[in-house]
Amino acid sequence: MAAAKISLKILIEKKSQRVIFAEADKKFVDFLFSILTLPVGTVTRLLQKHDMAGSLHSLYKSFENLSDDLYLQPEQDKDFLLNPMVAIYGAKVPLLLPSVEQHSYSAKKFYRCSASHWYFCQNVANDRRAFCPSCNKLITNELRYIDYVDPVPKDTKASSSSEGGYVKGVITYMVMDDLDVKPMSIISAIILFTKFNVTDVGALEEKVVELGMDEGVKLLRASLQSSTVLTDVFLQNDQKIQNHNVKEEFGIEGVE
Repeated sequence: MAAAKISLKILIEKKSQRVIFAEADKKFVDFLFSILTLPVGTVTRLLQKHDMAGSLHSLYKSFENLSDDLYLQPEQDKDFLLNPMVAIYGAKVPLLLPSVEQHSYSAKKFYRCSASHWYFCQNVANDRRAFCPSCNKLITNELRYIDYVDPVPKDTKASSSSEGGYVKGVITYMVMDDLDVKPMSIISAIILFTKFNVTDVGALEEKVVELGMDEGVKLLRASLQSSTVLTDVFLQNDQKIQNHNVKEEFGIEGVE
């Protein structure tokens, strides 16, 4: 899937310079939920150059540096842990993270014994490299297991089912600063204004931002370290620029 760019409308409380919420469509929400499918190895690899907190970076590097010949079992492939495929279960989501290999598991595959008398074997495996414990033959003959049968014919389904992804596209969503996602509603917006003590509409600023791969990685990192993710990703750079300008204009030191 080609790299995507997603536009997002955010509402900012100007005094505190914090995002109150973002008005998002299906694409952004699908991307957020796709983060939940990422294996730990993929997350660690993506964040290695971004001051990753914790010890997973060291664990990742130690496995990466182990000699294949001296220490690893012969059937092991380093990429299985260092660069695992992301299970997306047939959902098409915007690709906002670099070098993430997606693999669809919409239908599982199983294999049976390849021996001529396979009908006497009751052994099934999900890896065609396995050997049958009964006759010691490779289990390579493919079977197919459908774990869900839709009782509704495809041609009678709503057109929205062809959109893919995780959520429906006919709805506008509110994404909070901590990535809490809910359907857009006036009541939810009023509650947020009360929470932020917003009594004057003039204290709010609407801004349209774009997300590409760089912002996707920043959002992933912030989601693991912060409860003000949207503010950190979309306003942090603006705040640094403002502070830098203040230092230059007034010679003030220590402004962060």
